[in-house]
Amino acid sequence: MKTFSIDTLGCKVNQYETQQILHLLEHLGLDHIDTADKPDLVVVNTCCVTNTASAKSRQYVRKALKLRPDADIVVCGCLPLIETGQIPISGKNIHLVKNRTNLAKTLTQLVNGQALALDSQSLQISRDTIIKPENTPKSKNKPPIFPKLSELTSFKGHTRAFLKIQDGCDGYCSYCIVPKTRPIVQSKSQQSILQEAQALINAGHKEIVITGIFLGAFGQPTVRRNKWPDNRNCEFANLLEKIAQIPNLHRIRLSSIEPGDVTPQLLDIFCKYPNIMPHLHLPLQSGSPEIIKKMCRQYTIDEFTKTADLVKSRLEKPAITTDIIVGFPGETDSDFQQTVDLAKYVGFSKMHVFPFSPRQDTPAAKMPKPVHNETVKHRSQVLRDLDNELGCQFRRQFIGQTATVLIEDTCSRLAGRCERYFMVSIENPTENLKKNDLVKVTLTKNTKSAMIAKV
Repeated sequence: MKTFSIDTLGCKVNQYETQQILHLLEHLGLDHIDTADKPDLVVVNTCCVTNTASAKSRQYVRKALKLRPDADIVVCGCLPLIETGQIPISGKNIHLVKNRTNLAKTLTQLVNGQALALDSQSLQISRDTIIKPENTPKSKNKPPIFPKLSELTSFKGHTRAFLKIQDGCDGYCSYCIVPKTRPIVQSKSQQSILQEAQALINAGHKEIVITGIFLGAFGQPTVRRNKWPDNRNCEFANLLEKIAQIPNLHRIRLSSIEPGDVTPQLLDIFCKYPNIMPHLHLPLQSGSPEIIKKMCRQYTIDEFTKTADLVKSRLEKPAITTDIIVGFPGETDSDFQQTVDLAKYVGFSKMHVFPFSPRQDTPAAKMPKPVHNETVKHRSQVLRDLDNELGCQFRRQFIGQTATVLIEDTCSRLAGRCERYFMVSIENPTENLKKNDLVKVTLTKNTKSAMIAKV
């Protein structure tokens, strides 16, 4: 076995874990190539947060089987934990990893040439069991020590590096499958996080995106705020301040944080350290109090609105982005209009719109009054049109002002993201600008999807 490829779907946490897999396999002596180049090992890091994500994950597995029928194919991530029976199975060369703690061991055994068996019973085993080595002799000697998925020293192929500090969720929003795929709430130590951040800076990364399944629960054994001491958690804010103090770290960005975790203390740190970007992703999901209650979210609409107002009062023209679910069971025209009205009030700079996707074994999948598909499509389009309008409106206020762009694209155009996360295309680039450079520009023109700027 000499080569491998990785196909990744899903969130920033999944993308972080893909980098861990890449580092491990390169450490074991394999070369990273594209799946179309027919590698010896194909890893598919799956997602199942929506039906679309699950379908795409299965599509990647089928594609790998078609392109490389003789290669070893490892299917990991979230999908094997809940939809084993729907993943294409063909021969002994496809391996489902149902326990993340054993992924490094499985990959190491494959690279070292130890055959793995996958029989029909292995699809019914518990979460703590994984593919067993074939014909492994019993021995009184100590078991071999296998490498682990370790902290990153670089984030290959990307300008912005993701740094996972927390994993797991036990919040059980009624529509969400994540508590079944990542049920153990755990956090890294501050020391390991700071060391990893320093290593990423040493590798040349100028922006680090702090990510996790539930950032605000960093340092806590649960994401349920009513179980935290005094219903408060200062651990994340304290960590962010320590990261911000690392020398030569030009930019810090948060991937996503719940509205209830945006505290005055956290915003104090945003204001204190200019290398923390004025951008917060606050998932709204719905602007209807009734729907939010059905979703079992840990905030009310009034609390969300007050959080948005607080952010805008403390930060200078902050970018507030969000996620919205359209067509949740029982969503009426009035409920949807409340979402539209709240989006306009907040003035989101970007909205990620998701049609409701019923996930098996979640309460929402069994809720009455499903919304008709055509209605969902119409409402989704209304929000996407509003997203374009609000994004354009948000960017317009910066015409004539300066911004700093992290160059991410040098192929078709010279472009990258500025402090407030919107894309900026540079129309008069100098020859010495390259990927991963930070360049100060003047924003000159607003378009439907980005801004035009001059160096």
